[in-house]
Order: sequence, then C-alpha cells, then structure tokens
Amino acid sequence: PPPLLEPLFPPQPGASPGFAERVRQHKVRLEWVRAEPAGLRGAVRVLNLAYEKAVSVRYTLNRWASCAEVPAAYQPAGPADGLTDRFAFLLPLGAAAAAAEPALEFAVRYRVAGAEYWDNNDGANYRLRGRQRLPPAGGPPQDPDSTAWIHFI
Repeated sequence: PPPLLEPLFPPQPGASPGFAERVRQHKVRLEWVRAEPAGLRGAVRVLNLAYEKAVSVRYTLNRWASCAEVPAAYQPAGPADGLTDRFAFLLPLGAAAAAAEPALEFAVRYRVAGAEYWDNNDGANYRLRGRQRLPPAGGPPQDPDSTAWIHFI
C-alpha cells in the first residue's frame, strides 16, 4: 500500500485557541489538512479584505528542487463570522508520493487588493513525512516466546 503522509505539525491549527486572531493578524492561515489516497486535502482561512482574491498552495516533494502550485477553491458555505473566507485545496501527489521516503512541504499564498500574504508555518513551511502503512495483521497474535525452546505451563 502507498505510504501515508504524516504531518509534522498539528493537522488542525484552526481548532487551536486564538486561531481567529492569528487570521486577523497574518491575513491567511492554514485551517486543517488530511492525507487521503488522492492526495493532501485541506482548508485555508483568509481575512476578507476585498471581494476579488486568490488563494493557492505551493508545494514540493523534493526539498524545493522543483515545485508546483495549485489554486484553492472558495467555499461558499464558509465561516459565519463575516470577517473571513474559507478556501479548500487538494494537492494531487500521485506517483511521487509512492517514493521510498516521500516528504512534502508546502506554503499557502493569498493575493488580494494588490498585496500578497503567505502562511509558511512561521518560516518552517508545513512539512509532512511519509510513513509506510502497516499491512493488516492476519491470524491470531503471535506469541513473543513462540521461538523459545522451553514453554512453561
């Protein structure tokens, strides 16, 4: 089975205390991510500074030797606070994530009213590492002493 991507950061920053204030202060913040078979799915919260805005996610699978960028889509059923908007994204990792030791890094870009804001996890980028899925265990659990010469009853 393909490896799972394991975030090296809390996968739901939007659930942490003070999240709304961080969005107001920095204009853009990652809300949550989830590794799926199709790739990495997530949501971003941005401060609603103008009607026209663009949110995208720039990512790499090879430590920035090359990178790709995908647009995030506006979610009309977003937060009811009237101050922020939510955008959703999917990073299609495909065969690259099946590498022996996949690693993913990304940052979020928010362009609005002639300005550009980034959320790069306070300069560290959002990083995920690959971890092999364990195959389902078949049969009864193994006795750790099954290879011992003597078994006591």
